[in-house]
Amino acid sequence: MAPRVLISDSLSPAAVAIFQERGVAVDVKPGLDKDELARIIGDYDGLAIRSATKVTAKLLEGASRLKVVGRAGIGVDNVDIPAATAKGVIVMNTPFGNSITTAEHAIALMFAVARQIPAADASTQAGQWEKNRFMGVEITGKTLGVIGCGNIGAIVAERALGLRMRVIAFDPFLSPERALDLGVEKVELDDLLARADFITLHTPMTAQTKNILSAEALAKTRKGVRIINCARGGLVDEVALRAALDSGHVAGAGFDVFTVEPAKENPLFGHPNVVCTPHLGASTTEAQENVALQVAEQMSDYLIRGAITNAINFPSITAEEAPKLKPFIALAEKLGSFAGQLTETDIKEVRITYEGGVAGLKIKALTAAAIAGLLRPALQDVNVVSAPIVAKERGIVVEETTRAAEGDFESLITLEVVTEQMTRSISGTVFHDGKPRMVAIKGIKVDAEFAPSMIYVTNEDKPGFIGRFASLLGNAGVNIATFALGRDAQGGSAIALVEVDGEVPADVLGQIPALPGVKQAKALRF
Repeated sequence: MAPRVLISDSLSPAAVAIFQERGVAVDVKPGLDKDELARIIGDYDGLAIRSATKVTAKLLEGASRLKVVGRAGIGVDNVDIPAATAKGVIVMNTPFGNSITTAEHAIALMFAVARQIPAADASTQAGQWEKNRFMGVEITGKTLGVIGCGNIGAIVAERALGLRMRVIAFDPFLSPERALDLGVEKVELDDLLARADFITLHTPMTAQTKNILSAEALAKTRKGVRIINCARGGLVDEVALRAALDSGHVAGAGFDVFTVEPAKENPLFGHPNVVCTPHLGASTTEAQENVALQVAEQMSDYLIRGAITNAINFPSITAEEAPKLKPFIALAEKLGSFAGQLTETDIKEVRITYEGGVAGLKIKALTAAAIAGLLRPALQDVNVVSAPIVAKERGIVVEETTRAAEGDFESLITLEVVTEQMTRSISGTVFHDGKPRMVAIKGIKVDAEFAPSMIYVTNEDKPGFIGRFASLLGNAGVNIATFALGRDAQGGSAIALVEVDGEVPADVLGQIPALPGVKQAKALRF
């Protein structure tokens, strides 16, 4: 029986042809409401979507045959990834199909804002020849500040250099070597704000980037700056930007994305120096054709041959390799996530050592999982397939070493992350129960499973710490599930890995560093 795929959003007809050529039965039913979709989803092995369909945990409950969800595009905010993973459903995207189109839209908005093209068009077509009203600025010779110089940001930078602009970039993951290759100057955010004539954002939405252009940040910009956002709504405080536009400090803005979408109303609407478009970053014929073809090819390959490409929640490996690799994939990803959640400065190098039995497996897949875990806290959309490319784009050196077992473990993976300030290392293994475990942090032996909610503490090895720490959590109503300890020497440096039930309240976490001897405290999620 041929596998069946449902296309539930508007997708290029080319996708249908690809499915049919590969021997996959396909139904095209865009515009289904959630109840209709839930009623029929149990009949399909694959679901091809864009951004309209919401793949929720509730929908997945009834998806008894579903093996793969394919997103024609980059963002998968409309898919419940943990629920899909728990259900054994592979989630794929097409991470690079929209890049050029989105970059070009940012450049187009920059021109539109610089020369007030939409307002001038409306005025002229209304019969008002207001030649003196629309005084623009040249782009040549101006400084463009790029916030987020990954795949799309780098394309924008290259186009801007071709327009004879000076380009400066703020991106903690951009190495000096990569900046040199691109021809951009790497700077800190405050420097970018002070120098840029135009600012364009190309970063994902994370806790670190939300409102990165806040009222405080906007106050640091030079008078007359123009701001472009084709990345994510919420990167700019829209109310603060409107105030800066009203005061004349910001000369103009071009926005394709908004905090609330569809944007029926917004603080920026109605200002004469603002140009808005309805999230058109990926809306070109070429981009839509590209992502439709890609998602159809990827889903067909998986359903017919078992090959996995551009998966968000699983690495690119064959069906034969999966059973042996799967537990070590989980270990590598979690080791990377541990380091990524603790690393807030530029990553220069990642060294991964595979010892013993694991050294004979497909380490490229393991490394990809580790790098994805490492970068995801900051870059969100990174998956195990795109992670090596993203790391390379940012000039991060990835070094892999394999060797025979030298210690107590049949297989051991050690991850070292090198930044400007420090080197952080963590080792882990998989025991016979199949569960990944941490066995050393910074060379200090420890034995701890990865849990959904944990607290990581580094402290001086002195009496009384455990009692004070446990009392603080207990008084705050935070229940300790497990408590793992390690130290390098009596009275030396110690670490604690504590599994707790539920989220760690921010105010409780903030009190831990005040305990005597504590050097660092961080909440971790796995």
